[in-house]
Parts: sequence; C-alpha cells; structure tokens
Amino acid sequence: MVAGSGDKPDRAGLLDEVLAGTVRRTGASAGALYLLDEASQVLGLAVLSGVPVEVVWPWRRVPLSAPVPVSDAVRENRLVWVGSQADLARAYPRAAASLPYRFAVAAAPLPGRGRCWGALLLLWPASHPADATPREQSHIRSAARHIARVLDESPVVPAVPEQPRLIPVGAVSRTHGGLLPQAAADYLERLPEGAIGMDLEGRITFLSTAAASLLGLDAGRLLGTRPWQSLPWLDNGIVEDHYRTAVISRDPVAFTALRPPDTPLRFQLYPDASGISVRITGAPTPDDGRPATARTPQPARPFSSGTAQVSSGTAQAGRLYQLVHLAAALTETVAVRDVVELVADQILPAFGADGLVLSAADAGRLKITGSHGYDRETIDRLDGLPLDTDLTPAGQVLADGTPSFFASPDEMARRYPRAPQMSGKEAWAFLPLVISGRPVGCCILSYDRPRDFSADERAVLTSLAGLIAQALDRARLYDATRDLAHGLQQALLPRSLPALPGLETAARYLPASHGLEIGGDFYDVIRIDATTAAAVIGDVQGHNVSAAALMGQVRTAIHATAGAPPDQVLTRTNRVLADLETDLLVSCLYAHIDLVRHEMVLASAGHPPPLLHRAGRLPGVVALDPGPLLGVDPGVAYPVTVLPLRPGTTLAFYTDGLVESPGTDPDRMAGDLARLLAGYSGQSLDHVMDALLHHARPTAHYTDDIAMLLLRTTPPPA
Repeated sequence: MVAGSGDKPDRAGLLDEVLAGTVRRTGASAGALYLLDEASQVLGLAVLSGVPVEVVWPWRRVPLSAPVPVSDAVRENRLVWVGSQADLARAYPRAAASLPYRFAVAAAPLPGRGRCWGALLLLWPASHPADATPREQSHIRSAARHIARVLDESPVVPAVPEQPRLIPVGAVSRTHGGLLPQAAADYLERLPEGAIGMDLEGRITFLSTAAASLLGLDAGRLLGTRPWQSLPWLDNGIVEDHYRTAVISRDPVAFTALRPPDTPLRFQLYPDASGISVRITGAPTPDDGRPATARTPQPARPFSSGTAQVSSGTAQAGRLYQLVHLAAALTETVAVRDVVELVADQILPAFGADGLVLSAADAGRLKITGSHGYDRETIDRLDGLPLDTDLTPAGQVLADGTPSFFASPDEMARRYPRAPQMSGKEAWAFLPLVISGRPVGCCILSYDRPRDFSADERAVLTSLAGLIAQALDRARLYDATRDLAHGLQQALLPRSLPALPGLETAARYLPASHGLEIGGDFYDVIRIDATTAAAVIGDVQGHNVSAAALMGQVRTAIHATAGAPPDQVLTRTNRVLADLETDLLVSCLYAHIDLVRHEMVLASAGHPPPLLHRAGRLPGVVALDPGPLLGVDPGVAYPVTVLPLRPGTTLAFYTDGLVESPGTDPDRMAGDLARLLAGYSGQSLDHVMDALLHHARPTAHYTDDIAMLLLRTTPPPA
C-alpha cells in the first residue's frame, strides 16, 4: 500500500491515476513514485508503472545519500534529467552498471507543504532525444507538484510500503479494420512463422499453433509462463536480458537460440506500452553446422544480439545485474557504518531477508559491527563469540571458508541445538568473509520464515560474501585511520576555552564529509590577564597529517607571542614558518581584546574577515586591510584594524569552508550570515552557531573543514 493503514482507498487510487496520467501525457514508457522515510532517510518505491518489479528490484529502497537520480532530485531539490546511457554512465556509473540499456530518465522532487514527499521517476524509450525540451521539463515539474498536493491532502502520512504496487499505464488505442479477436487469430494461424504475445512481465499471453510447434511444447504448458522458465533451452541469462532490453529501451531486439538437438530459431521482439510481440522463424545454418547469429537492426549495444547457448551454471539476468548493482554499491562504501547500512538497506531486501548480523574478526573473537532485525539482548549474546565457536555455525563457516544454509530451525538444530533458540529466526545463510585465506568476519542473513535456498541464490550470495569481505576489510582500515586522525586533530585543538568576565565564547570544528577528516583549520582563545585576551583562527593548506602537524606548530608559535601587538604576532609567526621551510601556506586572523578599553585590534594574514553585529547597528562584515598569507614572504608587515567593542557586540570568526562551496558567492554568503547573526542576537552562542552552520550547509555535507569561533561582549557585573 502507498498510504498508511488508515488512508482512504480512493486516495491511493487517485495517486495511481495521477501517475498513470503523467506517464501518458509525458510520453514516458514507465514511471515510479518514491516516498521518503524521513526517519531512516531512505526513499522507498511505492508505485510502479510500465516495467516489471523484478527489473527495478535492486532500486526498491534507495538511501537518500546514494548517487542516483531520485536521491539527487530530493537531496538537491531539483529536476534531474539523464538523456542517454552514455550520460548515465558518466553521471551515475553504479546505475549504468546494473541497467545497461538505452533509455532516458527524469527524476523530480515532490514538494509538499513544509516537506518533500519523495520523488517522481519517469523513463523514456531509447528513441527519445537526448535533451528534454523546456515544455517537457515544465510538464514533469507540474506533475510532481500535482502528486505532492495529493499527498498533502492525505488524511494520514503515507508510509513507505513493503512491496511496491504495480499499476497499468492504460490501454494502447488502435484502429483495426477487421473483426477481433477471431480475425486476428485466424490471420496469425495462416502464417508459416510462429507468433507469441507477452505482457510486460514477460509472461506468454498468446501463441499461435506454429509457435507452439517451433518451441516443441503445447500451448497449455506455455501460456502464463515466462519462456526462459518453461523452456529449459532458453533458461539463459542472455535470453532474459534480451527481454529486459526490449521492455526498458522499447527497441526491437533479435537473437538466435538453439533448440535441442540442432534446430536454430530466430526470435524477434517488438515492444510497446502494452507488451511484446515475438516472431519466431527458423534460422539458417551455416556450413559448419553452427546456428547463425541473428543481429538486431538497432545500433550495437550490450547483449543486443547473439546465440543463446544453454549453460547450467548461467545465472539469471536479474540476479546477475542485481549482483553488479550491489558490487558497485559496495565499492563506494567508506566506513564500516556505510557497509552495514548498505547491506541492511539493499542486500537484505534484494534477498528477502529479515535480519542481519555483520561481525568482524578481532583478537580471536567475532565482534559485531552492525545488525538489523534483532533485539539488543540477542546481539549482546552473540557479540564477542570466539572464532572457533560451536554455538552457531559461524565458527565452522570461518574455519573451512564454506557458506552454510539452513532452511528451517529443525535443520539448524540437528547440528547446532542451541542456535535456533538464540534468535527466534526460521532460516539462515551463514556467509564467511574471507580475503586471501584470511577470515575477516561473518555475515549472517536470517529469515522470519522457513526458506529453501536455490542453487542460483546460493551462488550469488557466495559471490556477494567475497565483495562484502573486501568492503568490510577496507572500511575497518579506513575507520582505524580516521580515528587516529581524529584523535590527532582533537589533541591539537584546545580542549576548552578560558572564561573571562565580560566575554562569552563558543567554538566548533567540523571536518570535511569525505577523506580522513583531518585538516589544518584551528582556533584558540588565549587568556592574557584578567581583562585582556587574544582570539585567533586560521587555516593551514591541505587535508593531511602534514597540515595538522603544521597547524600545531603555528598554534604554539602564536601562544609564545600572544600579548604582543597583533601585527607583531603575525610577523613572528611568519618567520617561524620560514625557519620550518614548509611548502604549506597558512591564513590567520589574530585579534587582541581589551575588555577595559572596549576595543579589539585585529591583524589578518589573508584570512576571511569576521562577521559583526552591534546592538542598534546594521550587521555586516568587518572591513580589514589583510596582509599576505603566512609563509609567502618572511619580511612582510601586517596592517592592523582597531574596532570598538561595546557590550552586546557579537563577532563570528570562521574559516573559508563556511562560505565557499560550488555555485555560491562567498561575499554574498558572508553578508547573509551576518544578517542571520543579527537575527539570533538574543540566543545562546551555541544556538547561533547551529543556525549559521545550517544556513551555510543545510545538507550537512562539507566539502572543506569548517572552524568557527563566536565572541560576545557582555555588560560588566553590577
């Protein structure tokens, strides 16, 4: 269901009607509605039209952070258009790897009242031009707003469903000159070639007598089945991929398959919005006795033509592309948390699993790094088991490197009597995570009901375990490096800021969202005496250990000279950098604060000026005469600026990561933040800082480190 359990039935029907109407009006071949689960920040597929659910199954749940069109549309609040497979490969390589077909796609956010409901996704056939016209884009945005209004008016908040609802686009209007359906059936029966009708799900809805004869099976055993399921000699991943190509790209597709023992048949698929028509004819046999390879009349593309030979080890195309999709997703994980979230969000739904335990080998024990579908008590019992445990199959699985599958509690209890009672699950897949013979952990998928694991599913899960092992091992190394870098960063920044009567202070450091989360941004407040202090903020070039180490040296140099005039502090620190012979440059802003004289003297070495708000005055950016960066010229002098500092004055010192981001004007952003500073004049400094950061980086994704230092003068105590 699209809506929650209390929703009115006609509301869901209206939503279906709007989606189907949007697909028809825009000329799209398929459409989908994704709903945003704000708690988990995941987009769930709610309604689908025009393509089978199996085709989009890997995309049933999409994390909002995933690099795919629907996520970008919601996260960036914009219409995303991808006009070709080449464009998809450039912009979204993971999606292109698992959907290697020719089509165009658009994704638009659903802007509701005070929230975004999710996204509208539309697909067009390969024949669509690579660029969307302004009129098309307007239609797409208008449709998205219409769908959002329907959701706004829902009496309950629509919930992300467990299974998407599949709806028809609508009947294809055709004009016929004869009597139907008998006239059409008689016409097809007179032809020497075979004729098959298939729906978009791949099921046979009609076949002529000649088709049944050519396929070697009577009509009763073929109707309602998928050809690659009812005919063993078509049970081939390439054959199913031809069907997927026809459904998604809406291109005619042709291929040749060998019907045992030696009869080559040519299949030609002609798709439209209502289904697929298939022509079957005998294929010529070359002199060498092998069947000829038929070619599709379309431009070359993956699997567009070929000879489908039977191989018992060939995986179905759906599983193959599902594995490609998940493999591509795993390569993009960085931290252990990312691996756990990916397995829970995408791998569990892909295999119908209800529970997950992901553990890593650590000091001879299996330490659980993530779980899903288990209560805390169960996880505590399973956490820290020895690698050779016989309580569960995990020990044996790691010892011999062979996965174990248990279809029921009885099957599990025969070998591990205590294991079924530990979790209450009904079926399990224990997958060893091994790299070059070295166990790195174990992945357990569990099910709430008994389940038989097919040979195909076991093969895919075994392959997937190797990919998870590599991702987990890489992520653990990253986490260890990040923790070390984070510890170094925190050690180099002040643990707390000194308290002075008449001066409030607050500071924050936010690392970049990617990388080692270590950089050269720093801040400090140095108490000189009871009424004077120094405030400093700076940024060392680079995001590595060298930058952090130099940052510590710069802070030490500033501490050693604090209390001297600000220009002299920067001059002496500049000479220290020259003696260190470093290639890195440093920006720095140093301010001497005199709370008795109510003034601040500032000197800048190429650093952004602070934001200023004084009671009864317009907010703005302090006008500074900056000198060059530290490390450029050891003999340069730094000008100073004197600023009155009356009680009630608020200043915001910051590094350039706050105001510089792609597509923004730093000067305009600084002006906006200054006005925001004035609007929060009565709030605590921590609250003010939250507001400034949220305005500058609403998505909480930082392309650069950000350091902030807020100062506010207060009236002296009575």
